[in-house]
Amino acid sequence: MTRVTVGILQQNGKILVCQRKKGARYQLKWEFPGGKVEPNESIENCLKRELHEELSVHVGSIGRVEIQSADYDDGGKFEVHYCFVTDFEGEPQNNVFEQIRWVSPQELTKLDNLEGNKAIVAQIAGGYKAGILP
Repeated sequence: MTRVTVGILQQNGKILVCQRKKGARYQLKWEFPGGKVEPNESIENCLKRELHEELSVHVGSIGRVEIQSADYDDGGKFEVHYCFVTDFEGEPQNNVFEQIRWVSPQELTKLDNLEGNKAIVAQIAGGYKAGILP
């Protein structure tokens, strides 16, 4: 199972989502930025490294972390660490994606999301409806 960490960046009631490039595995699906945890790397250090590489932002601190497993039809198996981030520096720049976009929790549910992210997307949307954005 591949361990990955992703950042759920929040700002002004919106969440940053990124679209995978055409031709990539799971092409054009929407996801949260992040990537694979390297050997002997902590979740926090992986998140900081990945978000700097992909978006040129610097993570100040991580709020909470939610861990979920995702199994894909093509055999991909992932342990995903969803890190909720409200403290970061820099304006996100698109360094590796087809496009990036700030969306409301309601808009998030309408995107063609990566299959493994659908449960956390529903959780975010549900928390928003309850007045508690994670």
